[in-house]
Amino acid sequence: MIKKTISIALLSLALFSCKEKTPELTPEEALVKRAKEIHEKVLTIDTHADINVANFTDSINYTQDLDTQVTLPKMEAGGLDVAWFIVYTGQGELTEQGYEVAAKSAMEKFDAIHKLVTDFAPEKIGLATSSKEIRDIHAQGKMVAMIGVENGYSLGTDLTNFEKFYKLGARYISLSHNGHSQFCDSNTGEADSLWLYNGLSDLGKQAVTEMNRLGIMIDVSHPSKESMKQMIALSKAPIIASHSSARALCNHSRNLDDEQLLLMKENGGVVQTVAFSAYTNTEKHEAFNKARQELLKKVGDEMGFERKDRSEIMKMDEASRTAYLDTYKKVQKAAEAQIEKLKETVIPVNVADFVDHIDYMVKLIGIDHVGISSDFDGGGGVEGWNDASETFNVTLELVRRGYSEEEIAKLWGENLLRVLDEVQAVAQKLQSQS
Repeated sequence: MIKKTISIALLSLALFSCKEKTPELTPEEALVKRAKEIHEKVLTIDTHADINVANFTDSINYTQDLDTQVTLPKMEAGGLDVAWFIVYTGQGELTEQGYEVAAKSAMEKFDAIHKLVTDFAPEKIGLATSSKEIRDIHAQGKMVAMIGVENGYSLGTDLTNFEKFYKLGARYISLSHNGHSQFCDSNTGEADSLWLYNGLSDLGKQAVTEMNRLGIMIDVSHPSKESMKQMIALSKAPIIASHSSARALCNHSRNLDDEQLLLMKENGGVVQTVAFSAYTNTEKHEAFNKARQELLKKVGDEMGFERKDRSEIMKMDEASRTAYLDTYKKVQKAAEAQIEKLKETVIPVNVADFVDHIDYMVKLIGIDHVGISSDFDGGGGVEGWNDASETFNVTLELVRRGYSEEEIAKLWGENLLRVLDEVQAVAQKLQSQS
């Protein structure tokens, strides 16, 4: 009896000692711990990551930690499970020659993405074309690639090309980019109020029908407001905005105003909030960008580098643009320390500003119609989420604002997958009726 009493006493003392050795977490530490637990559990999907085919070769590819915002090591470090890699083509002349050049560029990007999953890193990443395939690949411990098409220009005027792109893995297509396409007007028409069709062209209306039939999500991030409204009116399936934010918070034509957001809710679609500084907080972006550009110009001048504006860069051929951007990266690298110092006095757009847009849209149209995107390697990125390795910081900010695990799961991917499932279900129904 005495031994038992002593044993209990010693056990109590040991337990007390153990508790003393494990200090309680501070509120901030507890919040970070919870955010990490949620981030590991939910499926994280970024619906817009641009690519450069020069980074998809045997010697240079995404298995390496390249100087790009997205690579497989960065995705792994940040806990980004799914990246939609983008088949982008710039807008050119609406001629057969223009379509041919754009189609060639698009095929090169499709090929690059396929090489990533079949040749370079099949053990690390797989290509998915449905929500089931996403979950199956993820369950194998792999990252997931999906394909979106930015600008229907590369499809030309032959509607059978939509099925060709579908078979190559495309699961969303934007019918225009910066400039009116053969399918619809672009948001850029707001600058001069010059429109080709006042919305969709006749070919564009047929394209909406064809995308519904195939099971391709219609992306309205770049088309004009009138184009978007007509797409919603014609589409038999929900649509998406793959990388746009709230115009009420940042008055840019690439963002959606309240009328458009409410139409997205009515349609059952989803708006993938974009972490693009210029579309997030105009005043902060312009102030920091001005100071940063002045600093980069100073460093560039010292290095003998001639700066060009975005329109000039986008007009370059792939090789020239790559060479220019490679040199520009060297200038940025040389200015890194000075830019970090600059942030102490001129605050850049950050993750909190980005999540302000999520908050706004969730309050206006509901948690089921909002998602997340970066536009990495296409101009996207904000302080705190400036490449895929920092993806956790978005979840941390969402937890900080009181979002539940279920809500965060919806924002990070479940809403997008719901729309994809519904789009593909509509396609099956339409095909069964034909």
